Amino acid sequence: MPQIIIDKRFCGPPNSGNGGYVCGRLARHISGGAEVTLRAPPPLDKPLDAVATDDGTWELRDGAKVVATGRAASVELARVETASLQEARAAELLAPFKPHEHPLPNCFVCGPARAKGDGLRIFAGSLRRRAQSPVLAASWTPDPNLAAEDGLVAPEFLWSALDCPTGFACNCDQQSATFDKTPLLLGRMSARIEARPRPGDHCIITAWPTGRDGRKRTAEAALHDETGKLLAVARMTWIAVEREVQLGRTS
Repeated sequence: MPQIIIDKRFCGPPNSGNGGYVCGRLARHISGGAEVTLRAPPPLDKPLDAVATDDGTWELRDGAKVVATGRAASVELARVETASLQEARAAELLAPFKPHEHPLPNCFVCGPARAKGDGLRIFAGSLRRRAQSPVLAASWTPDPNLAAEDGLVAPEFLWSALDCPTGFACNCDQQSATFDKTPLLLGRMSARIEARPRPGDHCIITAWPTGRDGRKRTAEAALHDETGKLLAVARMTWIAVEREVQLGRTS
């Protein structure tokens, strides 16, 4: 039975794994596009069992507790937003949080307190404002320590990079193009990887909201290289929670 350990480096909230990273680790067991649902906060520095079930799905288990479930899925988006590297870098200057205001400053993906080469330091900001369709963008240059054995960036880091920008996109109101600061946690992520970049390649992430239903907020994202080649797409469902829940201080 394969085991997965979420190193504390890959945290999202202080005491649990970054959702995109965890989803990407479980998705390694699934060929092609995959959908992963997070059932509980993924614990750090603890062996978790990756279990293939009789119905063809995978479960990530902490003892008897199911932390996440994954299955094969077709991931097709109705539209894919793009941006140039220059546009993405300009958008970063419009990130919705100043570094000292960031809700999760040590998040592996979007935390401003993480050093270069340690965290991904992806800071998505407004690309442009259109009446019905706000879009966020960010640049990302993968560090050499993110490479897999084949020399390309490991798949779980592409899942990671697509994660947090959609969380910020979910807090963009599609009608007014305003931004709120509702605490969110990733509930489900579906992704399809077309190609993996090499460390040092300049990449562009775009993310945009697609809807709200009660506490659920949905968004989509795309990853391109500097030439405009599509590398990956993703679809996410985030859940609005209390701040204490986001921080893992209560069940």
